[in-house]
Amino acid sequence: MEFTMIETGWLSIVPPIIAIVLALLTKEVYSSLFIGLFSGMLIYSFVGGGTIISAVATTFDMMYSKIADNAYMIIFLALLWAVVSLVSKSGGSEAYGRWAGKRLNTKRSASFATSLLGVLIFIDDGFNCLTVGTVMRPITDRLGISREKLAYVIDATAAPVCIIAPVSSWAVAVASEVSETNGFNVFLSTIPYNLYAILTILMVLFICWTGKDFGPMKRAESEAAQQNTSEENGEAKNEENTKGSVIDLVLPIAVLIVCAIMGMAYVGGFFSGTPFSEAIGYNPTAGLTLGAFAGLVCAFLLYIPRRLMTPKEFMDNIVGGISNIVPPMLILILSWSLGGVCRQLIGTGQFISGFVSTANLPLGFLPFLIFVVAAAMSFSMGTSWGTFGMLIPIVTMICATDGAGGLLVPTLGATLAGSVYGDHCSPISDTTILASTGASCQHIRHVETQLPYATLVAAVCAIGYLISGFTLTPWIALVVCAVLLIAALLILNKAR
Repeated sequence: MEFTMIETGWLSIVPPIIAIVLALLTKEVYSSLFIGLFSGMLIYSFVGGGTIISAVATTFDMMYSKIADNAYMIIFLALLWAVVSLVSKSGGSEAYGRWAGKRLNTKRSASFATSLLGVLIFIDDGFNCLTVGTVMRPITDRLGISREKLAYVIDATAAPVCIIAPVSSWAVAVASEVSETNGFNVFLSTIPYNLYAILTILMVLFICWTGKDFGPMKRAESEAAQQNTSEENGEAKNEENTKGSVIDLVLPIAVLIVCAIMGMAYVGGFFSGTPFSEAIGYNPTAGLTLGAFAGLVCAFLLYIPRRLMTPKEFMDNIVGGISNIVPPMLILILSWSLGGVCRQLIGTGQFISGFVSTANLPLGFLPFLIFVVAAAMSFSMGTSWGTFGMLIPIVTMICATDGAGGLLVPTLGATLAGSVYGDHCSPISDTTILASTGASCQHIRHVETQLPYATLVAAVCAIGYLISGFTLTPWIALVVCAVLLIAALLILNKAR
């Protein structure tokens, strides 16, 4: 479906602001997103000479378009949650919890295991969020780690890891946007300048080791610890399913992961000669869908012959698992549609990025300025790919001018970092939604507890980009930022 963009000026930032503010104030995501979406359509319709009727019609046209564009994602999520439901009902999750309980018996060890698993699954951020949450949630629940903390660790090792992993769908997406002879080499050179991704991973490891939380997360951890103590005292104890074994969890998930990687390679033409790094980025969700289906087949062959469940129970659990994904799927559809309005109809990205080309600042400020603009765009639109897709061509054009050539790589790194920050903490980001879904954490609670953490890292990164913009090296900025981040965490942990 074709949409025609019109220039709406400052009105282009109104819909995402409405959606975000309403979501944070009302704690109700569905109506907030729809109101933001419909307000964007009203602006588009009235500025373009349309009517309220045309605004309503275009709203559902956009939703239809986004459902069609993301059909593979919807199918993948449905199949994945079918696998999740089957694994849980088979007793595999409980068996894994008992097995891991003998080895992961502290909050520190469980938190580190969660972050390590998040780093290892670097192919795709959405896949990362749902898989890590499924595997680690029973263990973190037992040890009194809050769902908010689990959601943060999942989210902080999803996009920040994918954006600096050379073999990922993100790497190919970024490389394809760079108008250079070898865009992949340019992407590799931006990795040390991606301060937000590196410092986010450092912060996760530091907090997992020390447990020095602050703000809303500190309160969530305290509440979870108290609840866990009550459960251990017998106030709330569920009967465990002892039929399953660890293999009932590990094998379907392992088959899903391996087949998902192979599926992305197959869809992208790897077996026909396309390089692997390019193949996995061609249509990653199609490949993930093949992997999820393989996990479903594996579960059938593993459970039915051993009579862990009957064929009817198997199908009932598939339907039950798919029904569990409907609420977060509705959020995803609304957020995709809102992002589509901002990007395709009212020109939110163009309006914000216009400040970049008109700002009369010394060239050394360029990485800092781009970082701030990318963060604002990504936060307001809920998409990092859409943000760096619009900003990278602008950055390459700016840095092609005399005297700015040496700033290309630092500024591209700042573009990616700002894009990931906005995506990381935006309430309408699909990664944020999937992280809260994977952790079974209330979506707004995840946003409220993660926002101070992500913003602290972003504030430190802003200082780092001022340094790297004038020194043209990432190493001094990385050292300074790491020291500032650790010091800030120690100070904030002591505050009430």
